[in-house]
Order: sequence, then C-alpha cells, then structure tokens
Amino acid sequence: MSSNIELETRRKQRVRRALRARAFGRPRLSVFRSSKQIYAQIIDDEQGVTVVAASSMEKENREKLKTGANIEAAKEVGKLIAERAVAKGLKAVVFDRGGYMYHGRVKALAEGAREGGLEF
Repeated sequence: MSSNIELETRRKQRVRRALRARAFGRPRLSVFRSSKQIYAQIIDDEQGVTVVAASSMEKENREKLKTGANIEAAKEVGKLIAERAVAKGLKAVVFDRGGYMYHGRVKALAEGAREGGLEF
C-alpha cells in the first residue's frame, strides 16, 4: 500500500502533466497550502525560474490579516500575486492547484488572482 506522501506526489504529477499539455507556453501559477499559511508563485517552466511570488507570511500581510490560514488571507495573496504579475507584464497563466481540491482557500486564491487581473 502506498503512503500518503506517495499518493500526494502522484496527484501533483497527474495535475502537472495535464497542465503541460494545455499550457501553450504560459507560466504556471502554483499554490502551496499549509495548515497555517498559503503561498503562491508564478513559474516559467521553460526557463525554470520563479517570476513572481507572494505569501501570507509577508510582513504587510501579517500586519493586515488575522491569520494566514483562512479564505480572506488566500484572497489577499491572490490579489497580491496578480498585482505583481501584471506589473511584470504577465496576463495569462495556467492555474496549478498542486493536488489540492479546488475549493476553500485554493479557490479563494484563484478568485483573488482573477480579480487582480490574471486570466486563466
């Protein structure tokens, strides 16, 4: 029987394989969700570099938000990463939910990014 870590890795690989088939050169908006924080980064897979990153751990977010583990924090991180991406000239990305179900904090981050001007 596979361990939970192996199952999680297989889910991530399955999601990323599907994204690569549909990306058409667009960068990937990757989400990581821990029990206390949420992180997002836009990655250019062709060059292998992180273009933009945002998280609930940043000083301005820690001062503004009550906690980093709720929907409001995820929405703020989504808006922040969208704002930084638009400033760098990125409009269209591919959303990588990273094996997480698309609901709750992951969905809120995606909605915040869309409100901020990203298209996916």
